[in-house]
Amino acid sequence: MKTALTIAGSDSCGGAGIQADIKTMTMNGVYAMSAVTALTAQNTTGVRAIMESTPEFLKQQIDAVFEDIFPDAVKIGMVSSSELIRVIAERLKYYSAYNIVVDPVMVATSGSALIKTDAVKTLCEELLPIAAVVTPNIPEAQVLSEINITGRDDMTKAAEIISSRYGCAVLLKGGHSVNDASDMLYSDGKAQWFEGKRIDNPNTHGTGCTLSSAIASNLAKGFDLCGSVRRAKDYISGALGAMLDLGQGSGPMNHAFDLDSRFAEEK
Repeated sequence: MKTALTIAGSDSCGGAGIQADIKTMTMNGVYAMSAVTALTAQNTTGVRAIMESTPEFLKQQIDAVFEDIFPDAVKIGMVSSSELIRVIAERLKYYSAYNIVVDPVMVATSGSALIKTDAVKTLCEELLPIAAVVTPNIPEAQVLSEINITGRDDMTKAAEIISSRYGCAVLLKGGHSVNDASDMLYSDGKAQWFEGKRIDNPNTHGTGCTLSSAIASNLAKGFDLCGSVRRAKDYISGALGAMLDLGQGSGPMNHAFDLDSRFAEEK
């Protein structure tokens, strides 16, 4: 069985972060492992508190995984400080990790900031150069590329800047008033569009975590980057289309929408 490691923050409400990653990886057919960068007290309405792991404890978590079950892919999500980012980069280089997917989480769906300002620069310098693909949304891509994005031409330009600057492929996620959920993959100097139809579901908590974890899962299974993105988009469309409605704010998706097991039967 193929394996994947998520290095990210915990979401106490289960819709994003480590919890969403593990659900997604499991549903996409790989064995999920985790290294927790931070504990968050949050629900569908917002983030109440964040408690970071220490750099040494994060290092111990990563070492424990790699020394026993070497992951076939690594997904990196919420990392809030420069010190933690440096630990992640150093350990992944040490183990020659591969199929690294970086989701540059900066702001939660609820609008709460999830990364310190100075850590953005460290993320760009330390993690993006070792990534197979980085998966920013429009606001994140504006920060990484330092240009304003108002349409498809700007998306292509921003992705080209990020890719050439850091040497990684870029999946620039649409939405955020730019288009109807169509994403653009920029790799090896070429842009490829993945057309999507916007699903009228206000519950989008954890979509970024889920998409990046699904991509990592498919890379772990041996699909190429294009195929991994396509399969990940199909999965997230299904999860959103299931129209789960939990919580009083922007709720989670149903990651287990395609679960077909006698163990999942209701009484």
